[in-house]
Amino acid sequence: MRLRPGLRLLPRGDGEVQVGVDPRWATRLTDLTAREAAALLALPDGAHLSDLAHDEGIDVSRLARLVDDLDAAGLIDRAPDHVLTGPGAADTRVLGLLRPDGRGDLVVAARSARTVGVHGLDRTGLAVALGLATSGVGAVVLEDEGVVRSDDLGAGYRWSDVGTPRLAAAARAVADAVPSARVETRLTGHAPDVLVLVAGGALDSGRAAALVSAAATHLPVVIGEVDVAVGPLVVPGRGPCTRCLDLHRADADPAWATVAAALAGAPPARLAPTGPTSTAAASVATALVVAHLDGLADAGASADLPTPGSGIVTSYAIGVDALARERRWAAHPSCGCAALSAVPGPMPGPEAGPEPGPELGPDPGQAAGFLRGRPRPRLVATTSPETKT
Repeated sequence: MRLRPGLRLLPRGDGEVQVGVDPRWATRLTDLTAREAAALLALPDGAHLSDLAHDEGIDVSRLARLVDDLDAAGLIDRAPDHVLTGPGAADTRVLGLLRPDGRGDLVVAARSARTVGVHGLDRTGLAVALGLATSGVGAVVLEDEGVVRSDDLGAGYRWSDVGTPRLAAAARAVADAVPSARVETRLTGHAPDVLVLVAGGALDSGRAAALVSAAATHLPVVIGEVDVAVGPLVVPGRGPCTRCLDLHRADADPAWATVAAALAGAPPARLAPTGPTSTAAASVATALVVAHLDGLADAGASADLPTPGSGIVTSYAIGVDALARERRWAAHPSCGCAALSAVPGPMPGPEAGPEPGPELGPDPGQAAGFLRGRPRPRLVATTSPETKT
């Protein structure tokens, strides 16, 4: 039995120790003796609380109550020690803090059985493939018929790759970075769990429609003249599809259908975002895919992923400042995609803003405050003042 790995123990003065900093679980332990506070602060990350029983200056009954209070606050990891190695192992600590049972290792281990396809292997596409492999995704299926260009360099391609087929060069880059990953250049079995579509200028609407018909989860990443548009993650039956987005655009611009047809019929655009924009877009795309594979949407841990019955999804425009500008989308009533059966009641339009954040605590200068802009940590009184020694 130990504190969840990754939780920081910090002194607050006057017989108080804070466990954790994140406002979702930050907790104050109060009415501690100086010896108890010092012993807690000396514990290494993930140490077993039974180590405190060896300190002769700590009363056993008070220690038991301290453990009970920490357990009630959800800060105790009761699972046996579990050490995971290999790709994605570094994510175990963070995911363990997010799971009620603390078993982040189970989440990472499950990724090894997943397959993700990446269609379009420019600099952004290769960065997504590398991010997925290093996150522990078991198989990455690559697809591209082009050649490496000089503006593709920076994510894993080498100068010697310029002019050679992207597919072979990208497969080599992923295999070099993560030797344990299965790198495939064509689908050999079941469809991938998620398909990332990286395109310049416009998405192939025919392929996107076919993916919806096949109930295949996919994520569009469209390289624009300046920005990179990431998302929304299309999970058929849970949220709108890319055709819904085009119909919303047509509502706002009557000529959009003509423009969209011209984009779809034009030769592939030679578009390349700035290096920071490409890196930021690839990071957002990778995070959305991995969070979906991990089941964070079903667990309610992310408001940015389509959840059953919500009908609302989010896309991101990544600009030269590498900031992600959100846009919310609802299923369009004229589309007829599977999302409509999952959408109850009225839906916000495509410009609907995000949900309000958590209520903030008072100014930290006040006696009851903590950090500006963060909820106050919870209070766990470990003893009554009269028993403090």
